[in-house]
Amino acid sequence: MTLKTSDLCDACDEALPCALSFRGWGQRRAFAGNIRTLRVHEDIALMRDAVNQPGHGQVLVIDGGGSLSRAIFGDVMAGVASRNGWAGLVIHGAIRDGHEIDGMDIGVKALGTVPKRGQRTGAGEVDVPVTFGGITFVPGRRLVADDDGVIVLPEGVTEADIRVDEVVAATAAYAGTTAANK
Repeated sequence: MTLKTSDLCDACDEALPCALSFRGWGQRRAFAGNIRTLRVHEDIALMRDAVNQPGHGQVLVIDGGGSLSRAIFGDVMAGVASRNGWAGLVIHGAIRDGHEIDGMDIGVKALGTVPKRGQRTGAGEVDVPVTFGGITFVPGRRLVADDDGVIVLPEGVTEADIRVDEVVAATAAYAGTTAANK
């Protein structure tokens, strides 16, 4: 992926940035895809069901309530998600096995790590709008993530629809003007 979240935000005022500072794992430091969602609390059962389905390049957004007490994703499920074609995961909570996930062809954004695994009760909700970091993640909308953050694009818009060339050129021109004035 060559487009950056910062350029997309500059070019599209309707792009919504998530106001949380995520850490990144996996070989895909930047990824994009249509959103699927889960709302769980310290529970991995629904996540296991989801990543075992074909991902079709989608991004699984898991609202774990921001809990850092139990990991709701780890290396075994990262391997499954990668094999099943998920572009990445955004987790409002903790993961574990970060070192192992770093070697995998998947993108993961989460708040942090903790070694204790989540429970397996199956409690939670699937494909419902979830809100954290000041924005709502709606199933089917487009998400773009990179090392600068996570953004959600307006309904029906993909990153390919947004013309960033003009804002990139304007930024470059400004930088050139500022440097020449010093």
